[in-house]
Amino acid sequence: MSKNTALTEHHIALGAKMVPFAGFNMPVQYSGINDEHETVRKGVGVFDVSHMGEFIVKGEGALALLQKVSSNDVSKLYDGKVQYAYLPNEDGGIVDDFLTYRIDENTYFLVVNASNIEKDWQWISKYNTAGVEMKNISDQTSLFAVQGPKAAEALQALTDIELAPMEYYTFAKGTFAGVENVLISATGYTGAGGFEIYVANEDAQKVWDAIFEAGASFGIKPIGLGARDTLRLEMGFCLYGNDIDDTTSPLAAGLGWVTKFTKDFVNSANLKAQKEAGVPQKIVGFEMIDRGIARHDYQIVDDAGEVIGRVTSGTQSPSLKKSIGLGYVNNAFTKEGTEFFILIRNQKVRAKVTKPPFVK
Repeated sequence: MSKNTALTEHHIALGAKMVPFAGFNMPVQYSGINDEHETVRKGVGVFDVSHMGEFIVKGEGALALLQKVSSNDVSKLYDGKVQYAYLPNEDGGIVDDFLTYRIDENTYFLVVNASNIEKDWQWISKYNTAGVEMKNISDQTSLFAVQGPKAAEALQALTDIELAPMEYYTFAKGTFAGVENVLISATGYTGAGGFEIYVANEDAQKVWDAIFEAGASFGIKPIGLGARDTLRLEMGFCLYGNDIDDTTSPLAAGLGWVTKFTKDFVNSANLKAQKEAGVPQKIVGFEMIDRGIARHDYQIVDDAGEVIGRVTSGTQSPSLKKSIGLGYVNNAFTKEGTEFFILIRNQKVRAKVTKPPFVK
């Protein structure tokens, strides 16, 4: 049984095609993936991503707890700053990737993937030996991602927070669409710029309606999870469950940049040893040279047909009009421009390594 978000009925009324995703009933598309994709790349669109999880971690030991479970250095955050990281497990894999927002020196707001809410909560709780206050507010919180180059202009009438100058990965709290205590962050998963807006469920419809009213003259549209996937893939952003999971080495996944060995965290000694020894495979972006779409779990082979890796994400890029993907390959095949083949229905289809983002 899929859970509903605060606006599920509204999406159905808008004519969205609904699908079960991460345990929720979610809109996958409205007008069509290509049209929605284009809207976000060139104008402004709104995703209801209220299925995502939100935790509050607060009190004197909050920083120490987060330093233990996060791969990144949480002490580098300041009030109003956001940080991307992952939760390493004890076996060399990834519990989840997530965002940490520093509200103040003793209060942090975490945003986790919908499919991992329970798992992440249990994981962080396991290390919470000092009794730090933790609150799971996922079920009371709605999240709208307003994405695209026209987002700041479209939303500015709704708030006195200056949106255009907000730096990437910063946030502010204030009044938005007449609702107090709304958190607005300059984050997103599309590479098109924009904001993520966190509101209490009871204010969700009011805020959604205000966004659409303010954005009407900018051609604003609702956008589903289908275009969310094509947009994030054009940027080369990993999706938990596809490109990274409990068995994936974060170093092989290209997450070395958020792995800070200046502190001790879960499994850090093993990851450090792995970094020094080197990993046998790494994630790469690729584009198809020959016709064909690479899909999740398709095999990647060399000229002789030997398996050298596997595809983790693949799609037809609406912006580039060609097929792109992400996958793990043996180190000898990771250099940009290297050619290999994707096995599609037992046929070898030519592809080449391309460094993301695919859309500059």
